[in-house]
Amino acid sequence: MRPEIAYDCDVLVVGGGIVGLSTAYAITRAVPGTRVTVLEKEPGPARHQTGRNSGVIHSGIYYRPGSLKARYAVRGAAEMVKFCAEYGIAHAVTGKLIVATEREELPRLHALVQRGRENGIPVKELGAAQIAEYEPEVRGLAAIHVGTTGVCDFVGVARQLAEASGAEIRYGAQVERVDRRPELGVAVRTASGEVVRARVLVNCAGLYCDEVARLTGDDPGMRIVPFRGEYYSLERPELVRGLVYPVPDPAFPFLGVHLTRGIDGGVHIGPNAVPALAREGYGWGVVRPREVAGTLAWPGAWRMARRHWRYGAGELRRSVSRAAFTTAVRRLLPAVEADDLVPAAAGVRAQAVLRDGSLVDDFLIKEGPRAVHVLNAPSPAATASLPIGREVARRALVMLGSV
Repeated sequence: MRPEIAYDCDVLVVGGGIVGLSTAYAITRAVPGTRVTVLEKEPGPARHQTGRNSGVIHSGIYYRPGSLKARYAVRGAAEMVKFCAEYGIAHAVTGKLIVATEREELPRLHALVQRGRENGIPVKELGAAQIAEYEPEVRGLAAIHVGTTGVCDFVGVARQLAEASGAEIRYGAQVERVDRRPELGVAVRTASGEVVRARVLVNCAGLYCDEVARLTGDDPGMRIVPFRGEYYSLERPELVRGLVYPVPDPAFPFLGVHLTRGIDGGVHIGPNAVPALAREGYGWGVVRPREVAGTLAWPGAWRMARRHWRYGAGELRRSVSRAAFTTAVRRLLPAVEADDLVPAAAGVRAQAVLRDGSLVDDFLIKEGPRAVHVLNAPSPAATASLPIGREVARRALVMLGSV
């Protein structure tokens, strides 16, 4: 006979970023009356990946047709604009340019046109002279204009999701231990000694999702390797009207140094991507030896480094040299000077790396007994957060119905 347990909630979500809060929102919308608790270690929502990105609502043009990223980004972009409009959250659909500045980039640019069309995204091809119609100071050999790209206040979205979900949000609640018993449920102890009992656990811990999975007793089969994205703000924002991106290298999940006019009217430039010395390593001075040791102990980190060391060397050079960063920006925006670049807040990308050194390219969601783990949700996760949240919620509710 199964013992009676006083559960504190039906579903316990670990992580108060936009994906965790979207999941809580989706659960309570799908099955009203479901008791949801969210544990977030910070004193407020969206303090890491959600609140430290360029604020772009991505169209979905970059992602392999049929992938979760492609499907969720295309759907999520439209839903995000609608959500922001409904709740009065700052946003704008600006469109963006993807610009080829070298001849070897032209085939990749044309491939993006095809990919965009396969994903159902309207794309307009531009010659060199037409670029100036959108961005007078930008130079290139050719470009494409993607009209569905925009910008928004993702922190504002996260706050609204928290409020509208009706979930209990507990801030300052860092998960320290998870006791899972498949026949009973999960009990989570926080650093303050508080214990929360639930029927199902949902792991949306972002930079620490693999560690939470291991605490639960599940092998995630990957490790989060943190990459810091470093930004500058543009002292002369009038040089840029909207969003301007280079043609990305398909071997990497990073989009390259780009120009983003945000909802506040300022222009951010970046990010470059360098290994961080802590999962929350927002500067070179932030070093957590235990986390560095964990990264170095993962075979995939070394295999990744051997495979991509040339690319990484270029990123490191731009990190330590403003002149090198300026040179990269000038490929798109020749008028920019080094003095135009003002250091801005950095972000950290939670990149899942497999044992063989492969960078996980798509969103990754896995299940264990009474647990759903979101193990790879970097950009465009903020854009795609509403459909991602529904998918994670669906899995949790199916699990809840079976226990």
